[in-house]
Amino acid sequence: MRKHIGKIGACILAAGLCISLAACEGQVPVVSAPSTSASASPDLTQDQEKRIRLRILDALEKANEAKNPKGISEYVGGPQLQIRTSELNIAKASGDLDNKTTIPKQITQTVIPTDSGWPRSIFTITTTTADQQSKRLLVMSQDSAGSNYKLWGVARLFQGAQLPKFAVPTIGSQMGDADDTGLVLTPSNAVSRYADVLQNGTSSKYASDFTSDYFQQDLSKLQQTVQEGMEANNGTQKQTFSAVPGAIKIMRSSDGGDLVVAQIDSIWTRTAGQGRESLPASDDEKALFGKTTATSTIRVTYVNVIAMYVPPAGADAKISAVGAELQAIKVEAL
Repeated sequence: MRKHIGKIGACILAAGLCISLAACEGQVPVVSAPSTSASASPDLTQDQEKRIRLRILDALEKANEAKNPKGISEYVGGPQLQIRTSELNIAKASGDLDNKTTIPKQITQTVIPTDSGWPRSIFTITTTTADQQSKRLLVMSQDSAGSNYKLWGVARLFQGAQLPKFAVPTIGSQMGDADDTGLVLTPSNAVSRYADVLQNGTSSKYASDFTSDYFQQDLSKLQQTVQEGMEANNGTQKQTFSAVPGAIKIMRSSDGGDLVVAQIDSIWTRTAGQGRESLPASDDEKALFGKTTATSTIRVTYVNVIAMYVPPAGADAKISAVGAELQAIKVEAL
């Protein structure tokens, strides 16, 4: 453990952050009666949503079988394109596709927008996987009238996650904006503050705005474990988290809150003690690092997709993350 920084926390990196996300089933949104303020009709039928979803998932299945990301940009966009490209490149290098990449074709709920403009998004909740991994929240987005829907984001729901209520698909729901008011925080501020909480933990000045969740807990445990090893080897580590401007999708719920799905990028820099090499600390990192020559410092870039519920102003509730996905996309020797 003390010879190479790459061995520190390897098991946690390989599995720890997947345990809470993949092992248990989240709660799906509850269907609500139509809102009295609903005046627009949904843009799609449930059959159309199904055709869109299966078109995307069938294409991803073929890419999975080939372990090759070539051509997936026709079906996948946003942070999910970066995540799935990395996952497939890792599978190509290692021969194995992580089971967290599984997306069930069956669903338990879909939330269809009533907005007439673009871009527009569909939020869909899948069933659990065959091996009882958690349900996935899928965000499929259409950028313009002439473009196809693409899978923009995927978040694995947390155990016991409580999602807000939405109108039935035949009624439809209204999409939100990053600057929505009438909430405890605007969605954009909520995402920025959550990034600060991920970086600084309970020391963040915004920690009290959020309920504790599995993603925060797992990151904190990982950082603590790695820190102990780094100190034993006179090394250092630093993680930084930042919300990606414009990478946010929002659906307004029946209770006046917003379900927000957003991209938060993170960079993890680890520097070994004098005379030591800083090596990849997981199989994913090793696959992305390839034959790069190791130095004393290694930098890993992650894409994180976070789903959170932002309650309406005046509600006796904090902002709560309900699901997440994370993926290393680049590993560099500095």
